[in-house]
Amino acid sequence: METKYTYGPVPSRRLRFSLGIDLIPFKNCSFDCIYCQLGKTTNKTIKRKEYLPTEEILKGVEEILKNNDRIDYLTFSGSGEPTLHSKIGYLITELKKITEIPVAVLTNSSLLFMPDVQEELSNADVVLPTLCGTTQEIFNKINRPIPDLNIEKVIRGLVDFRQLYKGRIWLEIMLIKGLNDEQMNLDKLRMVVEKIAPDRIHLNTVVRPPSEKYALPLSIEELQRIEKIFGDNAEIIASFKAKRGSVYLLDTERTILEVVKRRPVTLDDICSLTSLHRNEVLKYLDQLHRAKKVKLTEHDNRNYYEIL
Repeated sequence: METKYTYGPVPSRRLRFSLGIDLIPFKNCSFDCIYCQLGKTTNKTIKRKEYLPTEEILKGVEEILKNNDRIDYLTFSGSGEPTLHSKIGYLITELKKITEIPVAVLTNSSLLFMPDVQEELSNADVVLPTLCGTTQEIFNKINRPIPDLNIEKVIRGLVDFRQLYKGRIWLEIMLIKGLNDEQMNLDKLRMVVEKIAPDRIHLNTVVRPPSEKYALPLSIEELQRIEKIFGDNAEIIASFKAKRGSVYLLDTERTILEVVKRRPVTLDDICSLTSLHRNEVLKYLDQLHRAKKVKLTEHDNRNYYEIL
């Protein structure tokens, strides 16, 4: 079951079965990351407001909770930067009144320098911020932030948030070949990460079709080398292996496969034909690709999925 502002639960590499809660219309974000699986940012902003109706979002989640007992996390993520929504703190508080399922927030870290954002996220069970580098040059190349947002402010926000926040921080480091995987950057990153003191360090790389073709992945051997640099707290994010016996998973896979069988289709084509959320479709396409049931091809600078 799915409502207007939720998707899933979907299998997540970090959060097991996660119910996605979408607070932001596609694609409002403070960054325009070159590796983003959802494509280019259409409205780059750090203006906080009630982008989508708060009470409708809350009612949608409540409806899902009545009918689904296989949810490991309620996760604020979706089509843009969730901390842009000015009522995210209220939503976290209200959800924790009605369920014991832990609440997670995926964030690009850009607004954590704001005291109100820090306070609003303080009731979440786990916050999963992302950091790619420590210099403005790398920040501009990879994240392409809104003008006047500098990496020092972002890092300071992460460090300050750690001092306030009593929950778990799982810091993602997104690594892109030739852009932030050099030893000097990794050494600087390690020193900054020590100041942030996350509970876990998640090393990630480009695993789905990125916004820019030049955003290339690292090999498993390269990731293993980097894992040693960051120590025992670090782990390479492994692919989630969902239980094939789940009726929900099998039905969703069949639906997507039926679409792909008809003709080569883009991600947006699949979303339109299935009425599924982009993030949900991407999770399943990733699994189907790894299971060698679909393949990815390119034509006229667009990515298409085909049956194998």
